[in-house]
Amino acid sequence: MLAARAAELGVEVRRGAEVTAFEQDADGVTVTQADGRRLRAGWLAGADGGRSTVRKLAGFAFPGTDPEITGHQAMVELTGGEKLARGWQATPTGVHVNGPMAGRVLTVQFDGPPADRDAPVTAAELTAALRRVTGEEVTVTAVHSATRFTDNARLAEDHRRGRVLLAGDAAHVHSPFGGQGLNLGLGDAANLGWKLAAVVRGTEPEGLLDSYTAERRPIAAQVLEWTRAQVALMRPRPYERALRSVVADLLGSPAGSTYIARQLSGVLQRTGPAEGHPLVGGQAPELRFADGTRLADHFHRSGAVLLRLAPDAPRADGYGQRVRTVTADCPDRPGLAALLIRPDGFVAWAVDRDAAPADGLPAALAAWFGSPGAPPRPAAG
Repeated sequence: MLAARAAELGVEVRRGAEVTAFEQDADGVTVTQADGRRLRAGWLAGADGGRSTVRKLAGFAFPGTDPEITGHQAMVELTGGEKLARGWQATPTGVHVNGPMAGRVLTVQFDGPPADRDAPVTAAELTAALRRVTGEEVTVTAVHSATRFTDNARLAEDHRRGRVLLAGDAAHVHSPFGGQGLNLGLGDAANLGWKLAAVVRGTEPEGLLDSYTAERRPIAAQVLEWTRAQVALMRPRPYERALRSVVADLLGSPAGSTYIARQLSGVLQRTGPAEGHPLVGGQAPELRFADGTRLADHFHRSGAVLLRLAPDAPRADGYGQRVRTVTADCPDRPGLAALLIRPDGFVAWAVDRDAAPADGLPAALAAWFGSPGAPPRPAAG
């Protein structure tokens, strides 16, 4: 879906073009590919994974905690598989999973990282891991796909160095538990994308990009802490198993399970503390309007949205498509007068019907979307 959308917008995607070096100056970045070709661009966004070449070449510090586990996930054929219980199972020597589809297995061992992360995952290695963790005499006879993972958890100290930026696993790595890595990377892209576009177009100064690190790094740090906590709860020692039992009791309550689900889904993420209104800094709420549309229906095009829910709500005159105005009737939120929502779905300003209608809107518009009027010509590069 993302590739198709990029093609619609005329984006050229060059696959297999390995980056081996780059140089940045005051005006842009020159990138060298493995085949010797050089490309010139205004900015370089390194979204090239946990072992990011861009991060290493740019010299970003990448502190964190070293791995303590070895995990395997694979699609296999095996004999003795009928001996394995279905689902997640904790044993005195680790954790294993059988299913949900036939042939899918996962093991976690807590006696240190693998000796060689880059070596191919073999049937013998998977057999040894399964036997050690399950205690059953099973044998992997064929490997269709397999990965090896650890709980290495690291976070770049900054997401920007000059004209080089990091996103996704290039900026942060962690164990896969909780399945948060993909959404975390997409959140980086949504936050960085509109800001970088505004800078390239010249509607905002480069300083806007500093808010990228300020907003996304704390969210990534929290995800890393959660994955570390999940590994701690999985360890097979008596103290951790006791803690796991306590957490399981909390998850059995509606309040506990709701909090965990909302935290893992990311709906509690904030770009900063609320300023003047509790919705500011958080993701825009799910709103349904009297005409049958939802708030999300009005974000199919790029740009921010000023949502006017009261007749006397202020307008964003002079911003054109940078800030589109949507006037709607929202019976579910009768006290809400207006919301200014950034392109990434976070609320930049909000006001209730019983407050001063235009209080703070001009400042919020200027801070995030520049001055009204025709935008300046695109910046070089």
